[in-house]
Amino acid sequence: MTKRCTWCGDDPLYVTYHDEEWGVPVWDDQTLFEFLILEGAQAGLSWITILRKREGYRTFFDNFDARKIARYRDSKLDKILLNPAIIRNKLKVYGARKNARAFLETQAEFGTFANYMWNFVDGTPIQNHWKSMKQVPATTALSDVISKDMKKRGFTFVGSTIIYAHMQATGMVNDHTVDCFRHKECDALGKKGR
Repeated sequence: MTKRCTWCGDDPLYVTYHDEEWGVPVWDDQTLFEFLILEGAQAGLSWITILRKREGYRTFFDNFDARKIARYRDSKLDKILLNPAIIRNKLKVYGARKNARAFLETQAEFGTFANYMWNFVDGTPIQNHWKSMKQVPATTALSDVISKDMKKRGFTFVGSTIIYAHMQATGMVNDHTVDCFRHKECDALGKKGR
């Protein structure tokens, strides 16, 4: 039987996400932005709730096109808020536009948003070797630093816990437990680099 991190349980959507995305190094700006918006939407909720609404986000947020989202008018955001296919929280929905604008400014400064994020780990994923999920932290000193910097740049919903979850999701840190079949695979992907 395939051994996985205990958090993914047996929900097919969660298992697929665990097996194919979580911990895989992401260098694509649009995907990094997607995870930033989704992680922010998750605040106070479970990740499976967000995964179930992911397609709704892709539909109503122009497939996470930061340039389009940055230009959304209040009337468009208010219309999006009426749709049950996403998390209907005004601060989070309006935060997507704020984050799109901060994202574009950061992208312009660093060439890519990936350059900005990956610079915090010198372009190489942190490889942890946890024996159980109980050992995995919710935040680290590094997620504190990134969170603080992103807040200064005008991002919202980027507290240290959200940023650490973003780092895990986008492979900046490999937090698969050592007994999980994906630990070695994500370790190898991290060594390949870009």
